[in-house]
Amino acid sequence: MTALTPLDELWLTEAVRLREEHAGALEDEEANRRARAAAGDLQTRIKYRALWLAERDGMLKALHHWKQGARLALIVLAVLAVVSGAGLAFAALGDGQTPVNVFWALGSLLGLNLILLTSWAMGLLFVGESTAGIGRLWMWLSEKLARDAQAAQLAPALILLLQRKRLNRWVLGICVHGLWLIALLSALTLLLLLMATRRYGFVWETTILGSDTFVSLTRGLGAIPSLLGFSVPTESMIRASGDTALAIENARQAWAGWLVGVLVVFGILPRLLLTVLCYLRWRVGRQGLALDLNHPGFVELRERLMPSSERLGVNDAAPPELYTVITGPSANESHGAVLVAIELDNQQPWPPALPDSVVNAGILDSRESRRTLLDQLTRYPPARLAIACDPRRSPDRGSLALIAELARCATATRIWLLPAPTGQALDADRLEDWHMALRQLELDWTDSAPVTWLESGHD
Repeated sequence: MTALTPLDELWLTEAVRLREEHAGALEDEEANRRARAAAGDLQTRIKYRALWLAERDGMLKALHHWKQGARLALIVLAVLAVVSGAGLAFAALGDGQTPVNVFWALGSLLGLNLILLTSWAMGLLFVGESTAGIGRLWMWLSEKLARDAQAAQLAPALILLLQRKRLNRWVLGICVHGLWLIALLSALTLLLLLMATRRYGFVWETTILGSDTFVSLTRGLGAIPSLLGFSVPTESMIRASGDTALAIENARQAWAGWLVGVLVVFGILPRLLLTVLCYLRWRVGRQGLALDLNHPGFVELRERLMPSSERLGVNDAAPPELYTVITGPSANESHGAVLVAIELDNQQPWPPALPDSVVNAGILDSRESRRTLLDQLTRYPPARLAIACDPRRSPDRGSLALIAELARCATATRIWLLPAPTGQALDADRLEDWHMALRQLELDWTDSAPVTWLESGHD
C-alpha cells in the first residue's frame, strides 16, 4: 500500500465507516482475512481492513485528489488574501492627492480584522468553537476541486475525526489566522511601497471630540510600537495635525512610522502568534487521535477481525464489477510453489505428476475449501502459483473473482487452461472469453502443464 501518515490512516478508516453506514456493508471477506493475518490489536486490524478496501475501491486515490484540491484551494485563498491586503493599503492611503485621515486609514487597515478576531475569540471562549467562515470555505473549495466521486465521505470523515479531540478549531484557526496574516503582510508591503514612492500628509478631524482625546489616543496606541522602535508623533505634532497636514518632513515620517507600527503590533503580531498557537495545539493534539472503538460500526467488526471470535460463511452480495489484480507480495516475502484447481469434474484427471518442491493444494469446490486455502496463502504466500481451470465452463464472475483473489496472494501467478478430455473439443468462443477475461485481470495463461515453471520459475 502507498505510504500514509497516521492521520491519513485514521481518516480513511473513518471514511470507509461512513461509506458503509450510508451505502451498506462492502464486500470485505478478503480484507478481513488479510487484516486477521496482519495480527495486532483491534484498532490495527480495523485500520488495515479499511486501508485495503480504500485502495481497492479507489478511495485512496480520492484522498490524494482531495489533498491536492486542498492545496490548490489554499493557493487560491492566499492569492485572494494578497489582493485583499493590497486593497486595504490603497483604501487607507489613497492616491496621495489629499491628506490622509490617520484614524480612517487605521480603521481601513485593522477595522474588519479586529472585528473578526474578536468574534473568533468570543466563540472560542464562550461557545467552545470558533466561527471560521474562511476555514469552512476552504473545506468546501477543497472538496469541489478534488472532482472525485469517491471523495464524498472524506470531508465529513475528517470533521468527525477531529471533533473527537476538538482539533477542528485549531486546524481552521491555522487557515483563518494564516490567511489574515498574509493579507496584513500584503497590506504592510504595499503601505511601505506607497510611502516610499509618494508624499503623504496626515491629519485627524473631528466635530465633537477635543484635541486632548486624539492626543491621548494617538500616544496610547503608539506606546507599544514605540518600544519596538517605531516613531510616535509628539504632542505638538498631533495638535498641529488637527488643523492641516504638516509639511514638516519629521512630522510626515513620525505619522508614517506610527501608522506602520500600529498595523504591525495590533494587526500582524496577534495573527502571527495565533497562527503559531493553533499550529502547536494541532501538532500536540493530533498525536492523541484514535478510533472510537465503541462506535457500533466498529463494534460489529470485532467478531470478524479478532481470531477468538472469527466466524465462517459470511454471505455477502457479489461485487458490481470484477476487481483487478493488484501487486502481490514481494519475492522476499514468498517461498515455494503451489498448484490448485478450481471446480474440476470427474472427467479431468487430477492431480498431475508433480515434483516434491511443488505443493498440491487440491481442488477448490466449496466455500470452506476456498476460505481455508486463502487463509493459508495469506499467511504463507507462495513465490509461484498455478491455477488450473476447466475452459469448458464459462468464466463467470465468481470464478474470476476467486482467481483474482488467489493471484493477490502470490508473487507470480499463471493460469492453466486444461485441455478437453479425450473425445471432446473446446468451444472456441468460450475459450476466447477466457482469454479476454484473463487479459483484463492481467494474468498469463498456458495450455500445457506449468510444472517446469512451478519448479524452477522459468520455462
